[in-house]
Amino acid sequence: METLIIIVFIVGYLAITLEHNLKIDKLIPALVMMAISWAMISFGIDDFSSWFDSSKHGLVDNFEGLGHEDKMHYLEETLLHHLGKTAEILVFLLGAMTIVEIIDYFDGFSTIKGYIKTKSKKKVLWIFAVLAFILSAIIDNLTATIVLISILQKIVHDRTTRLWFAGLIVISANAGGAWSPIGDVTTTMLWIGDKVTTLNLIKYLFIPSLICTVVPVFIASFLPAFKGDLEFDEEEDNDQDPSKFGPTMLYLGLASIVSVPIFKTVTHLPPYVGMMLALGVVAIFAEIYSHSKFSLSDFDRTESDAHARHSPVHHSLSKIEMPSILFFLGILMAVAALESLGLLFGFANTLKESTPMVGTEIDGTAVSDLVVLALGVGSAIIDNVPLVAASLGMFSEPMDDQLWHFIAYSAGTGGSMLIIGSAAGVVAMGMEKIDFFWYLRKISWLALVGFIAGALGFFMTRMWF
Repeated sequence: METLIIIVFIVGYLAITLEHNLKIDKLIPALVMMAISWAMISFGIDDFSSWFDSSKHGLVDNFEGLGHEDKMHYLEETLLHHLGKTAEILVFLLGAMTIVEIIDYFDGFSTIKGYIKTKSKKKVLWIFAVLAFILSAIIDNLTATIVLISILQKIVHDRTTRLWFAGLIVISANAGGAWSPIGDVTTTMLWIGDKVTTLNLIKYLFIPSLICTVVPVFIASFLPAFKGDLEFDEEEDNDQDPSKFGPTMLYLGLASIVSVPIFKTVTHLPPYVGMMLALGVVAIFAEIYSHSKFSLSDFDRTESDAHARHSPVHHSLSKIEMPSILFFLGILMAVAALESLGLLFGFANTLKESTPMVGTEIDGTAVSDLVVLALGVGSAIIDNVPLVAASLGMFSEPMDDQLWHFIAYSAGTGGSMLIIGSAAGVVAMGMEKIDFFWYLRKISWLALVGFIAGALGFFMTRMWF
């Protein structure tokens, strides 16, 4: 039965990786393999010789000798445990996505566009790289990529040039998301899973992530694609009437998201609680500002209906990327199925025993840097979310062990090496119709150089601290 479950997982994974070839959205195989995996576990519960207790992070003693009812009890408890942990991540992402959509409702991101005054391609490249690095740490790399490419489409009208910019935005956004607990789904998973703390994550990963951005952008600035000036369409800019509340909502929204780690540190509550508070605060101002758009001197029914239809909160909730949320649900719960059978635990032990230990001694535990680097390369081929989810079940190192920091860096930045290796890359691929092989020829080598340079930076940072 275990073999069949592994086969289901592999087939589902291949379907996710080949979604563009199969013309099937990746959320479908993710949900299917999740449901089938748990169903097979339920049917074959009496045949399994081991069970991994996630709450205690260890194998259950004498699981094979337990009765059917006791085994089903473990199954129900484990399923509920993983659903709760997954729900924490999903609710957190829903709150962050809604806040970003509210900012966009008031055209708040046009404020960023107003800061770009130069026509030099090289300078614009650095501006977008810095914005991607900073914004991704605040509003996550996926959202930052969407925002910046949307702005890019209004500034750079030549598609070939825009593809180059988009490729470097993906690299910068993924690097920026790696050093923030709210910058990438994988770092959020590690943070919510109590594997890393905010301050130590920033301390160990800010410099490596910065190197991972600066090196490829510096190299790219000398390439022919970034020589010369851009041609702005000034008439198009003048035709748009920005909302007077845009800048206010931008700063309020970003400040609210940034406050979430502080809220967690002070209250010791799960991050999604702070995110819901942040969403509530932003929503209050959004409704107030939205209501001010309508005349208060007219109280007829039409006016009230118009406001209801234009509620920024309702509008923003309707624009949330639900397929991504369901994909995360499916893939995280599918990986949890493998973890529950103790497969990941056993695989981790085999991996650590068979892989050359090239790392340093940290708190008495030898950490294999080669394994984590392989994880980073693997995240370019396979989505980094399930790889990090698997690592949570594979390793039992304590909170803030440098293994977790290196995993956060490798999984967060390694996905840049292929356009399908990260959520930021996939969304850029969709928005700009970037060809897989074009990215492989033009951008992948830049991402690889940045990844290696950042990894070396992490090794140096680890020695300093």
